[in-house]
Amino acid sequence: MSGRQRRVILWTAALAVVGGLTLALPLGVPAHDTPVDVTVQMFVKPEGRTLRVLLRVPLTAMQDINFPTRGPGYLEIEQADEELVEGAVLWVAEPMQFFENGDRLPFPEIAAIRVSIASDDSFREYDTALENVFAPKLANDIDMIWTQALLDILFEYPIQSEVSDFSIRPGLERLASRVQTVLRFLPPTGVVRAFQLIGDPGLVNLDPRWFQAAWRFVISGFLHILDGTDHLLFLLCLVIPFRRFGALFPIITAFTVAHSVTLIASAYGFAPGGLWFPPLVETVIAASILYMALENVVGANVRRRWIITFAFGLIHGFGFSFALRESLQFAGGHLLTSLLSFNVGVELGQLLVLALCVPALDLLFRFVLTERMGTILLSVVVAHISWHWMAERWFIFSQYQIPWPALTVGFFVSLLGWLIVALAVVGLGWLGFGKLWNPAARSEVDEATAPGEATAPSEATAPTED
Repeated sequence: MSGRQRRVILWTAALAVVGGLTLALPLGVPAHDTPVDVTVQMFVKPEGRTLRVLLRVPLTAMQDINFPTRGPGYLEIEQADEELVEGAVLWVAEPMQFFENGDRLPFPEIAAIRVSIASDDSFREYDTALENVFAPKLANDIDMIWTQALLDILFEYPIQSEVSDFSIRPGLERLASRVQTVLRFLPPTGVVRAFQLIGDPGLVNLDPRWFQAAWRFVISGFLHILDGTDHLLFLLCLVIPFRRFGALFPIITAFTVAHSVTLIASAYGFAPGGLWFPPLVETVIAASILYMALENVVGANVRRRWIITFAFGLIHGFGFSFALRESLQFAGGHLLTSLLSFNVGVELGQLLVLALCVPALDLLFRFVLTERMGTILLSVVVAHISWHWMAERWFIFSQYQIPWPALTVGFFVSLLGWLIVALAVVGLGWLGFGKLWNPAARSEVDEATAPGEATAPSEATAPTED
């Protein structure tokens, strides 16, 4: 190959690379990067045959739109009408969906649109926000950096009735890496429903019927128990030594009753509200798993385990309440129904876990390990995990300073009330579960605690006499 031919090939390759890079680059001037955190304020109010949706969105969240600016980035308000409408339609109206009695509402009309300064506080109330969006636009000579501007928009949807069942799928998660939507629904009843939605919450019923709230919380409870590793390990510790329904029924029932009591009490405000309380509960939950695992190693007593399980179940109920706290906004006016439904979902999840664990453990102890050796090995693994959890959570808890309560008459009255409730619950549990352990049923329990064994159970796993 001659020198001239080599130069032609090199120039051709260089032009191809330059051309490829040119085609790969985006055309036009990029608007701006995706914001990290954006808060959208929204009022939703049905009035007669119109659903009014009043929003405030940071202008910087409307990407790929080049707003007219001057100087160092001051917004040209007089020349920005077209871009403001484009942003409202593209980034808010199109992705946001409203439903009336399950039917999606048509595309809304923009009844008013206005730019506001960052210090404007009119969105504290619906009336002041509505007055502000209809106010004359800001003067064009205001030196306002466009990334600090707020866009107020009033959408109007045609509806059949103001008392219909309304729901929303916000669809605003594209506005930023993290989008928080503060929504207030103002129905004709006058009872304001407040929501704090993070990202994409899915379909949200703004004033749910009881069955809608119940179904949502059944699903929430079911998914929570399957996603909670600490609760699953606690259940595993309960199942390992007692793998028959007759032995497990009072234990699981005690756990269910206990966590239901504290879950409902916490939802109604009868739990400490200090920042130190959640870390304490998480630490004790880890300790409960460690205790159960060690008890399996040294020998579990089926006749007394329900009492220990009940005590630890009270602590796990507070743990459930922390996970449920953010979801209670979707309960509407059906708080108790939602709490009971969440418990139903938790129990369905527990039943699924038991249905999978019991046969798996039976196969393991029948074909791989002896029952005693398998119980020890599995329990030691769980104990090792829970020990590390307890140490980590205790370190976090130790960073908090716990204020001692004032020793007032009100404090002692509250304490006495809690003691009476605790004694009543324990007494009812003792009477209820005591009937399950009468001498006539003892032989059945003994057989249930040693499944698959040809010989009598060892002292470590067999029930002992009190």
